Amino acid sequence: MKAVIQRVTKASVTIENKKVAKIKSGLLILIGISNQDTTEDINWLSKKITNLRIFNDENQIMNKSLIDIKGDTIIVSQFTLQASTKKGNRPSYIKAAKPEIAIPLYEAFIEKVEENLGKKVQTGEFGADMKIKLLNDGPVTIIIDTKNKM
Repeated sequence: MKAVIQRVTKASVTIENKKVAKIKSGLLILIGISNQDTTEDINWLSKKITNLRIFNDENQIMNKSLIDIKGDTIIVSQFTLQASTKKGNRPSYIKAAKPEIAIPLYEAFIEKVEENLGKKVQTGEFGADMKIKLLNDGPVTIIIDTKNKM
């Protein structure tokens, strides 16, 4: 499971000219699910993300987590994070999980993040053509791959 985590001052997701998600200070999380991902990946990644100390404290030092600041979150499924670009110029998405595997894992990830935060998160729509707007704060962008925990 791969995640691109962006600290934002605001973010939104629009589908077919309808805004489906909108937040202020918090995280925009793009999540790419592979064929090998399990609930262990979900548990580890959700805990890691919600506890990442990437928000400024009173001394302007990144020392607070999403939990600490009670920030908002948008989670968007993005299969292209599983792209392989080793051969040729056309990315291969063979590692990306098919919808019948990815959707339940995506939904379980959302539930686990909500459990960790103690509140609902906003989302995109799995498989939809989405337009994402964000104002990256910092900028702070972190990439995590559950297959590289060590």
